Amino acid sequence: MEYLKSTNLTTMFRYILCVIIATLFINGSAVAQIDPWIVKADKIDPSNYYGVSIANGMVGITSSPEPLKMKSIVLAGAYDLYGRGRVSNFINSINLLNMSLSIDGRTVSASTIKNFQQQLDMKHGRFSASFELEDKAKVSYTYYALRHLPYSVMVDVAITALKDIEINASNVMETPDALKDVQNYYNEIVRSHVAIKLLTSTAKSPTGKFDIAASTTFLFEEDKQQQPDVIHAMYDNNKHSMRFSKKLNAGSIYDYAVAGATLTSAHHPDPLNEVERLTIFAKMQGRDRLINHHNKAWDDLWQSDILIEGDEQAQQDVRSMLYHLYAFSREGSGMSLSPMGLSGLGYNGHVFWDTDIWMMPPLLLLHPEIAESLIDYRFKRLEAAKHNAFSHGYKGAMYPWESAQSGAEETPVWALSGPFEHHITGCVAFAAWNYYCATQDVQWLKTKGWPIIEATADFWTSRVELNDKGEYEIKNVVAADEWAENVDNNAFTNAVAKANLEIAATAAKMVGQKENPEWMKIAQRIPILKFPDGVTREHATYNGETIKQADVNLLAFPLKTITDAAQIEKDLVYYQSRVPVSGTPAMTQAIFSLLYARLGKSDQALHYFKDAYEPNLNPPFRVIAETKGGTNPYFATGAGGVLQAVMMGFGGLDITTKGIQQVKSKLPDHWKSLTIQGVGPQKKTYKVINSK
Repeated sequence: MEYLKSTNLTTMFRYILCVIIATLFINGSAVAQIDPWIVKADKIDPSNYYGVSIANGMVGITSSPEPLKMKSIVLAGAYDLYGRGRVSNFINSINLLNMSLSIDGRTVSASTIKNFQQQLDMKHGRFSASFELEDKAKVSYTYYALRHLPYSVMVDVAITALKDIEINASNVMETPDALKDVQNYYNEIVRSHVAIKLLTSTAKSPTGKFDIAASTTFLFEEDKQQQPDVIHAMYDNNKHSMRFSKKLNAGSIYDYAVAGATLTSAHHPDPLNEVERLTIFAKMQGRDRLINHHNKAWDDLWQSDILIEGDEQAQQDVRSMLYHLYAFSREGSGMSLSPMGLSGLGYNGHVFWDTDIWMMPPLLLLHPEIAESLIDYRFKRLEAAKHNAFSHGYKGAMYPWESAQSGAEETPVWALSGPFEHHITGCVAFAAWNYYCATQDVQWLKTKGWPIIEATADFWTSRVELNDKGEYEIKNVVAADEWAENVDNNAFTNAVAKANLEIAATAAKMVGQKENPEWMKIAQRIPILKFPDGVTREHATYNGETIKQADVNLLAFPLKTITDAAQIEKDLVYYQSRVPVSGTPAMTQAIFSLLYARLGKSDQALHYFKDAYEPNLNPPFRVIAETKGGTNPYFATGAGGVLQAVMMGFGGLDITTKGIQQVKSKLPDHWKSLTIQGVGPQKKTYKVINSK
């Protein structure tokens, strides 16, 4: 008080203001507000750079630390034999979006430019960058995997002249060395009002299985008389370009774009002609129309969103996870999701339980039409699953652990998960049933869901073995915890088999089909093992070893085999101490978070929510790797798990036989509210407000 008496009001006000500003500075709220839609990279370090993906559910493009370049382009649905484990892999496709630029003879490169910045705009699915070249020009550019056109892409460039300059700009098409029989074309199609110049390349996939094609064209803003001349240039058999020169006056801004398309004979019987047709289609649409339709498609997707009030970083991170699931999937494609999505060749682009258990549920809640495509992928490969069961001496349908184009087993032979990780079959049936439950679409259940559910239930009737206690055991499997190989009565495998059989019995009545009496008889007598103290035992010989990932805890969610809260917590406490500090997939901690949120224990839920992904983030875009300290982004499976922790854990959303409902849950203390909008076929909004 003595200090205040001797201080005039102005000085006191200044003192208080300084304290407030200092506090805000320390907390970061005044200096580093986090944009919920934009992830920025202000410093590009090529030695510590993990690219971010833009994709439209068919074409995936990964960013590069080099200006005007993209690291790789992959296509969903096209696989050939090369790379990991003598099995099929996504094809690293023709790179049709690399650019080159020189200004007054000075070539743009990472070493010649300054103020290089990149950013991902999740709201409209676009990757942008900007830089300056000496005192001559400012350059900005934006890449699009056009959302409304599944095989089409575009890059949009703007050059601001700081002085009178001359630019030389090229679109470079480069074919990866693994592709064969490369052919390069440059065609010009002249109409009365426009000349369309096409830069095109074709190649064969590594074994010659597929034809691959890519084509691009320039989009200029000027009228026909003012457009620059375009010249074709050959470098070598795998690389050619088209380029133009232009003189710019100081203070002027010059815009141009490159639009193109890429596909394979897995997508169209005549890829060369079709890819040029699609490029011409984009050309005639024009830059503005392409961008407007692309933005509209993303606006439609974001009508289903997750809003977190009270945690800006969590909001941005959760939206990034949702963005990547949206970017990697597509309604009507009949394609499924790989653990690394369309970010590259990780896991060969194969389909695992990652889709059915981890990535599909968030999409099912927010965009059932996309989830239907994921299940359609399984439906179309039902006959292959039946043949797989036949080959192993079983009935019904046995889905492969790793699936690609044909639906046959694609697991490398050195991995025992191929012949033994049988829980995948129950996971597929469970996903099909969840789709019905969320949509209540009985007609779909009759035509597509039921055939999957019936055939997979029949598999389990032939897979179980009756013991002398009258129990139906499932022996010799690789557990969901994949460090447990060739074990008996694995908790998750037994529980998902039980669920599959029970689902089949219920579904039969709903679609007017005859129930197999063996289904419920077996389901009721499949053992779920326990330790003497009541903890659920992971498998018959499990004695507390370190586990790779959640297994037993999945019986509480999503299977709901265990519903007693005390039992759920007992299993949580036991198994969370068996997970190593590193080396475990991101979705393990996510399921811990989800269960603790439903138990009302917000501190533990928040801890595992953050632990599920924050230690896995890589610079500069906070992309998720599979494990803590991992370097293999983007791990879409982990994103699916964390999104479930938010939606089904903190948000309490639940998929039931009566549709989507909401159960009691608990938000982290510092979250003010959680809103999940655009849920289910009715596009409902669910909100949880922190009562703290």
